[in-house]
Amino acid sequence: MGSRGAVAWLADLVWPPRSLLSDALVAAPGAIEPELWAKLSFLTAPLCARCGRPLPQDEGEAAACGPCIAEPPVYDRARAALAYDDLSSRLVLDLKRGGRRDGLAVFAAWMAQAAGPLIAETDLIVPAPLHWTRLAARKFNQAAWLAGALARRTGKPWAPEALRRVKRRPSQAGLSASERRRNVQGAFAASKRAVAGKRVLLVDDVLTTGATAEACARALKKAGAATIFVATLARVVRAEDVSL
Repeated sequence: MGSRGAVAWLADLVWPPRSLLSDALVAAPGAIEPELWAKLSFLTAPLCARCGRPLPQDEGEAAACGPCIAEPPVYDRARAALAYDDLSSRLVLDLKRGGRRDGLAVFAAWMAQAAGPLIAETDLIVPAPLHWTRLAARKFNQAAWLAGALARRTGKPWAPEALRRVKRRPSQAGLSASERRRNVQGAFAASKRAVAGKRVLLVDDVLTTGATAEACARALKKAGAATIFVATLARVVRAEDVSL
């Protein structure tokens, strides 16, 4: 057993790995009991070609949902691994508020599967940023954790400093879609040196109303990014879930 293997074995002995969706002991970090895994709502075709929202019927790969037809988003395409619901919310909130990292490799695999065609065209992975004051208080940015894990999974380069949050605003939680858009307006700035001419994959934990993704996309395009893709662990598919 190598030194790293010994460390992992000792860590599992002291802190036995637990399921990402319950307190049950599991064989390895990041594991989920089969009966709970089967209840997760993975997003598969048919999906809106633009935002990745599930469509009621298959109308071809180029089909878009009503909202994207009426008002196309600033970003070019978005995909998410999971529908945000009562079960997947535990994964998101344990990561976002609890700082739980043992699922990152699994999450990256799910996101890579969901956003495979986008990742194939990507030049650079960029996480949605936190304002420096919030980062200092929280000590971590879950979007950066996901972006780093996805970069390791796919071999694509990533730039955690390419996009900055330059204005601190109140949390998006509990705001309506219009309030969310106003709340993040002008809140981000991107590095021209890092993103100009590149196809950028913006990574975040959840796509709720799309307000944050669009504000980030505007900043990236202002800095000269050629294309903006979005990949998230989960996305809201029901209007009543926007309280996140």
